[in-house]
Amino acid sequence: KGLSLNLITLGEEAAMQLGVETGALQRQIFVASSLMIGAMVSVSGMIGFVGLMIPHVMRLMVGSDHRLLLPAAFLAGGIFLAWADTLARVLLAPAEIPVGIITAFFGGPFFLLLLYREGRKTLAS
Repeated sequence: KGLSLNLITLGEEAAMQLGVETGALQRQIFVASSLMIGAMVSVSGMIGFVGLMIPHVMRLMVGSDHRLLLPAAFLAGGIFLAWADTLARVLLAPAEIPVGIITAFFGGPFFLLLLYREGRKTLAS
């Protein structure tokens, strides 16, 4: 599936010409990501911005090849949440800060940076 995801980034029409069934692939990705997100939220609660921030950072570090990007984002997301949870437990010990506050502390400015960068790209084109 990684190669198909790489091909679909060329555009839906180009991917179809290269043999990718784009409609089926999009449905599969939608269903798989919905199930994974539902399972993760039911176990961990709402942890804001991790799903937005980590894949963008990993794309800058490993490039756009989904065969590398997806495993890197999975690992980095887990490492980031473990780090944020540890920080939430020790900052005000014996009290505990909700981990969502820690992730929002890093994710909020990152989200604003993304909005700023995308806004500049839109205005430039």
